Amino acid sequence: MRVLRTTAHLTAFLAILAAAFPALAHHGWGSYDAATVLTVEAPIVEASYQYPHCEIVIEHEGKRWHVVLAPPSRMDRRGIPDGELAPGLVVTVEGYPSRAHPDEIRAERITLNGRTVELR
Repeated sequence: MRVLRTTAHLTAFLAILAAAFPALAHHGWGSYDAATVLTVEAPIVEASYQYPHCEIVIEHEGKRWHVVLAPPSRMDRRGIPDGELAPGLVVTVEGYPSRAHPDEIRAERITLNGRTVELR
């Protein structure tokens, strides 16, 4: 009986831990400097359209910037479907620099193909 109870507790603990993992893996917006706005125009080098956020890598004046965008569902609703963020496409990103990663920007808006899209 004691083994069964221990197994039940362990199973419950692992279930809670597994459920919390996505929240632990997700970063908070507090790690970005909202007092500093960066605007960078550059071609996309890499693009990822997946949860929790779409991401692009752009190269500007010899520096690669990792840009965190909105989740795919919001990107799609705002008119940027999967595949539109392609390498070579020149975009303008406006957002906040990361305090923890000197090459990362959290984008508030992106301009591509002649239109500006609000991401938040």
